[in-house]
Amino acid sequence: MDAKGTLGGLFSQILQGEDIVRERAIKFLSTKLKTLPEEVLTKEVEELVLTESKKVLEDVTGEEFVLFMKILSGLKSLQTVSGRQQLVELVAEQADLEQTFNPSDPDCVDRLLQCTRQAVPLFSKNVHSTRFVTYFCEHVLPNLSSLTTPVEGLDIQLEVLKLLAEMSSFCGDMEKLESNLKKLFDKLLEYMPLPPEEAENGENAGNEEPKLQFSYVECLLYSFHQLGRKLPDFLTAKLNTEKVKDFKIRLQYFARGLQVYIRQLRLALQGKTGEALKTEENKIKVVALKITNNINVLIKDLFHIPPSYKSTVTLSWKPVQKSEAGQKRASEDAASDLPTKKAPAGPKRDARQIYNPPSGKYSSNLGNFSYEQRGGFRGGRGRGWGGRGNRTRGRIY
Repeated sequence: MDAKGTLGGLFSQILQGEDIVRERAIKFLSTKLKTLPEEVLTKEVEELVLTESKKVLEDVTGEEFVLFMKILSGLKSLQTVSGRQQLVELVAEQADLEQTFNPSDPDCVDRLLQCTRQAVPLFSKNVHSTRFVTYFCEHVLPNLSSLTTPVEGLDIQLEVLKLLAEMSSFCGDMEKLESNLKKLFDKLLEYMPLPPEEAENGENAGNEEPKLQFSYVECLLYSFHQLGRKLPDFLTAKLNTEKVKDFKIRLQYFARGLQVYIRQLRLALQGKTGEALKTEENKIKVVALKITNNINVLIKDLFHIPPSYKSTVTLSWKPVQKSEAGQKRASEDAASDLPTKKAPAGPKRDARQIYNPPSGKYSSNLGNFSYEQRGGFRGGRGRGWGGRGNRTRGRIY
């Protein structure tokens, strides 16, 4: 009967009421708004919701922030490009991208990831992720190994790389593109080992082969591939000859290990269909095959002279879109001949350097594939995301 009056009363309770009243009012708002018909939730009413929500977002907990982003994302008036851009700016403000990033502060890391996860679905070819990608390249990647998180059992480094990979597809013109691409390239090199040195007898000098971390490399290689499109001569004109030669050696070694792994996965999944593919073990193998196929396609692009950035792959944890199904089949076909090839007789120098993963341990380097299933980086009251009794800066953090 009186939507504006009712909403005004609800927001008054959210801004001034006791904790239990505030909590109930927010939850009521988040469930009720999406059920209202268009004649009630008019443009004028939606503008009121946006204006009042901005006031609330000046001091919210992590969980409240997530609820309000769902509320605002559902408003019809914010479904436009300009509306989505407004939401991205709201998230960027909450993420505090102007502040110094502290990788050793779990709450600082938690806040950035939570905010970024809310921003990712908003990005598109018209709503760019440039500001977030720049921040990740300049402040997060150099501190990747120092990141801490309050979420137990979470591979925080992999989560960061996944978010960067998803955002890289929608990055616009970047001010310091070459510098940030160099940071991304250097981080990629850390996960692309050199072949082990050989002893005088031709055997490996070390006791163990380097570990190939496929999940990390998929994310980094994909991000590099996306940003590299904007500076296609990076590998040929921006790096010295020795650096490029070193990178090619690493790519070749990784590619050989990748082919062995793909062969083992294909053989392990051969003949399995329907229910057989739904077991936990086989699900892991299927995802592993997606990862390795993606890396295989992207590496082949970089071996072109000059390097090509034309291939399109779907990140292993994302659903395949119909328009990309043909490309996915093509990428899988690119490696489909591997199991049928027979090795020539006699020892071969390269064969000694091929990474051979332990049989049956397909999940050892795959990490956590679906951060959505973890329930998010929830910041509750008293969890460090601030609380209404700790308004030191008028913000949640």
